[in-house]
Amino acid sequence: MERKEARAVLEAILFTMGESVEVDRLAAVIEEDSKATRDILLEMKTEYDRENRGITLMELEDSFQMCTRNTMYEYLIKIAKTPRKYVLTDALLETLSIIAYKQPITRLEIEKIRGVNCDHTVNRLIEFGLIGEVGRMDAPGRPLLFGTTEEFLRSFGVKSLDELPKMNPVQIEEFKQQAEQEIKVQLDV
Repeated sequence: MERKEARAVLEAILFTMGESVEVDRLAAVIEEDSKATRDILLEMKTEYDRENRGITLMELEDSFQMCTRNTMYEYLIKIAKTPRKYVLTDALLETLSIIAYKQPITRLEIEKIRGVNCDHTVNRLIEFGLIGEVGRMDAPGRPLLFGTTEEFLRSFGVKSLDELPKMNPVQIEEFKQQAEQEIKVQLDV
């Protein structure tokens, strides 16, 4: 298949699917290897960005998705009137951070870290599509395991979890010391 035709096929697939599609699946359709397919997709993304088009390609781990460029949001609001927008409270952000860095993780493990019941926050994050069930733990009761979704990657503008900021070991130690001091203060009361 010629490169021009392959680009048209990939564009049609990504437009029609409306969600991310694995590079391997796309490669099979255009009868190319994964590296060549990824190169074509990155070339398309560069062209879309250079021409400042209303769409772009977003890479999400080993998948690509066609989506609207962020700068077009205000215009979409005018036509859609009620775009799906959610507000992440501190509790939601805290819970989401724990899940992102510790996944797969159970609800009980999240509650141990947060120190409070997290039923509401986990349910809200599931409603927003930022987390989902990724399996069950091999333990009594077989508790659900939670992890982040592609929507999480899209929302935070990262290709994979590897792009999440790393915690500085000095900061981790400072947080531990602060937590220990808080516990001592609470016990002295």
